[in-house]
Amino acid sequence: MMSQATPGTLAPPHEALSLDRDALLEMYWYMVLSRTLDQRGWLLHRQGRIPFHISAMGHEAAQVGSTLAFDRGVDWFNPYYRGVATALAAGTPPAAIMKAYYGKADDPSSGGRQMPGHYGYRPLNIVAGSSSVGTHIPQAVGMAWAARYLGDRVVVHASFGDGATSKGDFHEGLNFAGIHCVPCVLICENNQYAISVPLTKQMPTKTVAERAAAYNIPGIRVDGNDVLEVYRVTKEAVDRARRGDGPTLIECFTYRVVPHSSDDDDRTYRSREEVEAWKQRDPIDRFRRFLEEHGLLDEESTREIRARAEQAAEDAIREAEAAPDPAPEDALIPVWAHQVQPAPWKEAPRG
Repeated sequence: MMSQATPGTLAPPHEALSLDRDALLEMYWYMVLSRTLDQRGWLLHRQGRIPFHISAMGHEAAQVGSTLAFDRGVDWFNPYYRGVATALAAGTPPAAIMKAYYGKADDPSSGGRQMPGHYGYRPLNIVAGSSSVGTHIPQAVGMAWAARYLGDRVVVHASFGDGATSKGDFHEGLNFAGIHCVPCVLICENNQYAISVPLTKQMPTKTVAERAAAYNIPGIRVDGNDVLEVYRVTKEAVDRARRGDGPTLIECFTYRVVPHSSDDDDRTYRSREEVEAWKQRDPIDRFRRFLEEHGLLDEESTREIRARAEQAAEDAIREAEAAPDPAPEDALIPVWAHQVQPAPWKEAPRG
């Protein structure tokens, strides 16, 4: 079902959600910070300073609104490769994001072993994923099952694109989650393309959300460009999971306004008119106008936030470029055991 604003609510949306000015400006800050780092990522790639970039432009409301509905530092996050705003809103420092882009030795996601976009940060319970699309979905459901088994009141997050819902991992994860009523919230950021494959060619249903019915899980579709509505729906799902009432599948309907990655040419599969039309629905501009209309943000504050984000990006780049590269021999550390004694049967006496 498509979520709707709470009926009969006379107060502005943020007041109905008990969000004060500080909370709203925190949302806006993370959206602007994500966009700023994202833009720098494209520039750095084009300059040959980083090897690869995959973007969250257009997804900021879906990621920030959903992430801030969780208990950060307590709950567990399983973002997918487009989740830079998720990682930032969950507390990852910008320098850590940039060190992953550069593949530095102290990249907290993998020590420079993974491609950029595998966001992880152990102190904040952010789990780095695999390059295989959708494999983290059943893993997240398993974490939620473990939490329930241990009596831990955490809720587990997992985000993914619409393309992942065509994978068996998605269906196996939802099946297990529905059977065992685990405390997780599964968030599909539906940007309408699995790289170059449009929705109509990747699933027979009209929405992702309706697939949840097969597993006896609530499925909710929300405007993924409305950060407050995403927050509202996700907060309800998180509260539901924490009460012990089981998982929820949320479909955030949105759009990526840039190519799939730095190696993609999206002109081959979608028109410039379509892209430009969605750019007019930019989630950051939309939220800025909302804040201005409610007297919560003015031009000076907007300039200050943008300048602060630009400085944060510059500082992150400077720190990443000064950080050491991984030692070549360290590539084997998580793969091969070192200084292992030979098995006793290999040392049998001769003769």
